[in-house]
Amino acid sequence: MAQQQSAGRPSDAGRTVLTGARIARPSGVTDDGRITIEGTRITAVHSRGDDLGLPPDTAPEGDERPAPATVVDLTGHLVVPGFIDMHLHGGGGGSFSSADPEECLRVIDTHRRHGTTSMVGSTVTGDLDDLSRQAAVLAELAQQGDLVGAHFEGPFISPHRCGAHQPELLRDPDPAAVRRLLDAARGTAVMMTVAPELPGGLDSVRLLADAGVIAAIGHTDSSYEATRQAIDAGATVATHLFNAMPALGHRAPGPVAALLEDDRITVELINDGTHLHPAIVQMAVREAGADRVAFITDAMGAAGMNDGTYYLGPMPVEVADGVARISQGPTAGSIAGSTLTLDRAFKRAVTVDGLPVDQAVQMLSANPARLLGIAGRTGSLEAGKDADLVVLDAAHDVVGVVRQGSWVVRPPGV
Repeated sequence: MAQQQSAGRPSDAGRTVLTGARIARPSGVTDDGRITIEGTRITAVHSRGDDLGLPPDTAPEGDERPAPATVVDLTGHLVVPGFIDMHLHGGGGGSFSSADPEECLRVIDTHRRHGTTSMVGSTVTGDLDDLSRQAAVLAELAQQGDLVGAHFEGPFISPHRCGAHQPELLRDPDPAAVRRLLDAARGTAVMMTVAPELPGGLDSVRLLADAGVIAAIGHTDSSYEATRQAIDAGATVATHLFNAMPALGHRAPGPVAALLEDDRITVELINDGTHLHPAIVQMAVREAGADRVAFITDAMGAAGMNDGTYYLGPMPVEVADGVARISQGPTAGSIAGSTLTLDRAFKRAVTVDGLPVDQAVQMLSANPARLLGIAGRTGSLEAGKDADLVVLDAAHDVVGVVRQGSWVVRPPGV
């Protein structure tokens, strides 16, 4: 990769221009693009069809001459918006359930290096005191800009569909307990997963919707009809659709049919090749539409690490061949989150699932940004938004990551 001037961090260089790459813009993927970064923001995006034809360090006659630019040639590469993960438990050997700020930062750094420039810290089932302590740490990280916010996955989920959650710690979704966790997050809770068929489920969904927190349906044994009631009560997300819920049936369609058919619902999909067959990913995208799908990792501490023994909350997990499973207790053998990173989810989307790049970008960036209420500053490559972007090579592997104008991963030669 050629470079015309030495490139430190874009934010240190004053003005950086990335040239020559294919660019995934909201209008589609265009060739021979140019992205100008000043400080932490994108200030211009041009492609061959709309480029002014001006060198990046010149201006039209009569205009003030811009500051000298650092130019990085990305010919042969694809630039996409930074990935956004709205359901993430851990990585790099660490967990958001640790209530340890340094460990949480290690999780964040691991996923940033794989292209995730914005993320939600997800907890797993615990007692309310432990979850409150975890929420306080996640709130600090959100307030300093390292996380978008917190997601509580459990304890308000079905014992019949608990997956990798500790069964004895589950409880019905009492609105008072729901409010306690929201208060512990100090305004930074963005999502909570609830099994709506449990006592207090619908009231808790209404409480969450009224509080401006995403009510997600998941880890549920709900019927089709009960799921419809929860959607009408304000639920807007399906937590990792298909996983930890009844399978689609022709006489008892269950939650899957209700969640796929309703335009108010965005469905999470774990696109790691283990949780879902490619045909199911393709079906979900076809039925829901690209604007209603969000790829997530549901990653636990082994993401970015080797096989071995880890923990998901209090549950021991054995990772073999990249697949995490509970190793002890009544749920032994259950899949325990994933070891996925969103760069791999993107690569699978375009190379295995056969999705167009612009649709994959929707599912990994634009749709999560909209759901989380941050689309005004990130989620697409547009002037005025944060300089959050990922540089991919011809094999769709990450070679560069910029977050808020600074290199997290530098392309070769930069």
